[in-house]
Amino acid sequence: MRKLINQIMRFGVVGVLAFIIDYGIFVLLANWLNIHYLVANIFGFTISLIFNYLMSMKFVFERKEDADKKKEFIAFAALSVIGLGINELVILACVDGIYLHNTGLQEMFDIGFAKQAGKIIATGIVMVYNFISRKLFIEGKKA
Repeated sequence: MRKLINQIMRFGVVGVLAFIIDYGIFVLLANWLNIHYLVANIFGFTISLIFNYLMSMKFVFERKEDADKKKEFIAFAALSVIGLGINELVILACVDGIYLHNTGLQEMFDIGFAKQAGKIIATGIVMVYNFISRKLFIEGKKA
């Protein structure tokens, strides 16, 4: 149990750093450079994915000694693409589904806030998915 708690803590540290990269790129592109928020999300997510992979394989998850690193990365990336899809859907739901259809929210907050809030909510949901899916498919162990 202690080993799992330590692993979750390491996962959290790597996740926070990856989130800072992802969120920073997202805000820069979506709010400062006016790139569509779903496109900005893909860029931030992809760059943080590479960082997250490198740090997760080094500090969080146990590598199988006989594991093919190419297959391992493909599995990591495939699981992350699913995570990206979830991320995109949650942000879309928050901005287009909730914010743009709620005059009260539009009067209280600007669209930049709605994008950022959607990104934070999506990140929380995907973080849980990432840990469980990577634990099961990368390490091959039950969470």
